[in-house]
Amino acid sequence: MRFGMFVPQGWRMDLVGIEPARQWEVMVNLAKHADDGDVFESIWVYDHFHTVPQPSGEATHEAWSLMAGFGAATSRVRLGQMCTCMAYRNPAYLAKVAATVDVISGGRTEMGIGAGWYEHEWRAYGYGFPKAGDRLGALREGVQVFRDMWTTGEATLDGKYYQVDGALCAPRPLQGTSHPGSALNGIPMWIAGGGEKVTLKIAAEYADYTNFDGSPEGFDHKSEILKGHCDDRGRDFGEIVRSANYNVVIGETDADVEDRLQFYGELLRKGGVADDKAAASVEDLRKQPAVGTPDKIVSMFTDMQARGMTYAITYFAEAAYDRSGIELFEQTVAPELKG
Repeated sequence: MRFGMFVPQGWRMDLVGIEPARQWEVMVNLAKHADDGDVFESIWVYDHFHTVPQPSGEATHEAWSLMAGFGAATSRVRLGQMCTCMAYRNPAYLAKVAATVDVISGGRTEMGIGAGWYEHEWRAYGYGFPKAGDRLGALREGVQVFRDMWTTGEATLDGKYYQVDGALCAPRPLQGTSHPGSALNGIPMWIAGGGEKVTLKIAAEYADYTNFDGSPEGFDHKSEILKGHCDDRGRDFGEIVRSANYNVVIGETDADVEDRLQFYGELLRKGGVADDKAAASVEDLRKQPAVGTPDKIVSMFTDMQARGMTYAITYFAEAAYDRSGIELFEQTVAPELKG
């Protein structure tokens, strides 16, 4: 099992109460913690502008700015976003940004990409909110632009959603040129989402990695659909690494787990979330698969690994305030699954 870790950036109200002048210090120190260890292969952020579970005035730091900063501040961990929204940036421009981050980081960029969903921030930032079919159509065209720019250094596309005419990518990413990278894409491409008719079909064509439902039943079903699309295209299903995201609430005892759950609820309330909505969020988190003592979490991941989920991206809601959950995971869960 391979592991990644989300660095809190505010989107999930996970920097509440920390002054803006200190937020970068908190984020980069967590990135360095992952970089200094050997448990987490990668660090991740979300590509969002407004907080959840509701928009608020609390901080949400921009994903690709953080990618560049983390690239300069770390030396080992790989750098990803789960996931970048295609429509928030022109794909030729975004390919250029990702190539630059790859150079800054010495060839450690991962491209997580999806069609986007958070309607409030789409409209607030002036992107409108196209129908799902149009968002997915733009995703398909955009990943083709990525592949062309990273593997050939140039892209031209007269598409329905994007028009690119000889866009140059110089320098190309280090991955796929002077450094090992994706044979298909240069920078490894993560297609995020489980849409069965379109998203997983795009994944079968372009993805090095997928990221979808991490429950046993959901993962099995999405994997079966992905395999069907791979078979239709004549692609080896085994070439694609299947990943999922997990909210981790870990404690040595059930009481410790409960304390962390209640901390999460209080964090939301401090961010302005109403009591009933915060309580509902806590109950939703309580039911998720990576919540419990180390033995329970090891058992869950062991089962998922047997199903073919070999890359787990973990999120610890309290990470900006307390690293003990991360450290307990590093000491008790990861050693049972790595290797």
